Amino acid sequence: MPCVFVWCILICIAMTACQEDILTHNPAQQLTFSHDSLLFDTVFTNMGSSTKRMMVYNPNKNALRIDRVEMKNGKSFYINLDGENQLDNMRDITLRGGDSLFLFVRVEIDPQDVNTPVLVEDTIVFHVNQKQHNIYLQAYGQDVRVIQSKEKFVQYDHWVVENDKPYLIYDTVVVAGNMRIKPGATLYMHSGAMIYAYGSVTANGSQEQPIVIRGDRTDMLFDSVPYRVASGQWNGLYLVHLADMKTPTYTFDYVDILSGSIGLYAISESTTKCPRLSLSNGRIHNHSIYGLVLQNIDATVVNTEISNCASYCVYLAGGKHNFAHNTIASYFGYPYTTINIHNNILREDVAAVYINNLSKNAAPTISSFYNCIITGARKNNVVVATPLPDYYEGKFVGNYLRADSLSETFAQQNVYATDSDTVVFRNIHYLYKEYRYYDFQLDSLSPARGIADSVMASHFPYDRLGNQRKSHPDAGCYEYKE
Repeated sequence: MPCVFVWCILICIAMTACQEDILTHNPAQQLTFSHDSLLFDTVFTNMGSSTKRMMVYNPNKNALRIDRVEMKNGKSFYINLDGENQLDNMRDITLRGGDSLFLFVRVEIDPQDVNTPVLVEDTIVFHVNQKQHNIYLQAYGQDVRVIQSKEKFVQYDHWVVENDKPYLIYDTVVVAGNMRIKPGATLYMHSGAMIYAYGSVTANGSQEQPIVIRGDRTDMLFDSVPYRVASGQWNGLYLVHLADMKTPTYTFDYVDILSGSIGLYAISESTTKCPRLSLSNGRIHNHSIYGLVLQNIDATVVNTEISNCASYCVYLAGGKHNFAHNTIASYFGYPYTTINIHNNILREDVAAVYINNLSKNAAPTISSFYNCIITGARKNNVVVATPLPDYYEGKFVGNYLRADSLSETFAQQNVYATDSDTVVFRNIHYLYKEYRYYDFQLDSLSPARGIADSVMASHFPYDRLGNQRKSHPDAGCYEYKE
C-alpha cells in the first residue's frame, strides 16, 4: 500500500512537470510584467546610465513561447533578456509555466546640442500568442560640462561657473583666485570630488534660480528610493584663507549644498583678519560628517536650513557669528529613516550646534542666535564651550531650543523643548514606503510658532520660501503657512 501511494505522488509530479513544459497557444494565456514602464531620471549624455531591472513572468500552468522581442525605435535604450543582449536572438523563447525571466534596461544618449534636458522615448514589444505587450521607456538626456583630469586635479586662476548647462565634476577642483557661480547653476559632484577656493567666492542664486551643489547619481538606490537621499556622495566645499593672502569674502544666497560628506567648511589661518561669510536663504542638508564648519570666520547666517548631519550640523571656532531665523535640525539616520540610506554611517552623539570658545589657536568665538530653531534627536543640542559662561558675549534670544546647558546670562526669551513636545516639524522621518521625506517646515501645532523676537524679525521680513513674516513671527527659516 505505501508503494502505491509513492507511485501516485510520483505520477502527479511527473504530470505537473509535463504540464509546465506543454506549450499553449491560447491567446487568453499571456505574460505579466513587474512594470509596464521604466522612467530613467536625468541621464548625462555620452555617460550612460545605471541599469534598471524588471521581471517577466509566466503565471500560467502551461509554457508560453515568446515569438519575438523588438524595440520600436531601437535608439538610446539597450536591453538584456536573461543574458541575451542581441534583439535578433530574442526569438522563439520558451518560458515554462510558473517561471520568470530577468529583463535589464540601460540607456545611452548622444549629445543633444541643447542646454535643457531632452526627452527620449522607446517601447519594448513582446509578441506572445498573437498579442503584444508594451513596456514604455523614458529618459531625459542632459548635456553637461565635464571637469575631469588624469591627474585627478584641476586648477583655475579664476573660475566663473556658468548656468547654461550643468557641470559634472569628477576630481578635485582648486580655485587660486576668485570664484563666481551664476544664478541657476548646478554642480554634480562625483564620488570623492571636492572644491577648494582660496579667494573670494560669490554665489548669488535666487528663489527662481537657486544654485545647487549635489552628488551626480540621478538614478535609484533601491526601488522607489532615489540616490539623492543618500549621504556621503561627494567630499565637500572648502573655503581656505592662508595668512599671507588677501582676506577674502564669501557670499552664498539661495545655494543648496546636498548629500556630501561635508557641506561647507570655511577656515582661516589668521586670527586677526577673519574672512567674512554671508549665508542666506540656503539649505545644507544630509551630510555624513559636518554641515557648516567655521574656523576664524566672521559670519552672518540668515533664513537657512542646516539639517541631518551625522556629526555637528554647525561647528564654530573663532570669529563673530550672527545667526537669525535659521532651522538647525539633527535627525540623521536610524530611527528617523525606515531604510538604510547612509552606508552604515552612524549618527554621532554630539550636539547639533557646538560653539568652541576654548581653543588657544583661534580667535575669540562670539556666536549669537536670534529667532532660530535648534533641535534634534539628542536631549541637548546646543553646547557653548567657554571658560567663563557669565562673561560670554554671545546671545540666544527668541529661539526654540532643545537644550539644557545654556546659561541665563546669555540665553533669554527662549522657548525650550519639553518631554511633552511631540510635533515641531511636518515630518522628521524618511518613510520610503509612504514616499515621505524629511520636511522641516513648521507643523500647525509647532511650539516654535509665534515666539520669535519681532524687532529682529523686522530686519528679515520674508522667510526662505518668500513668505511674509507675521506680526508675531515664527522661529526658524520657515514661517508657518496654512
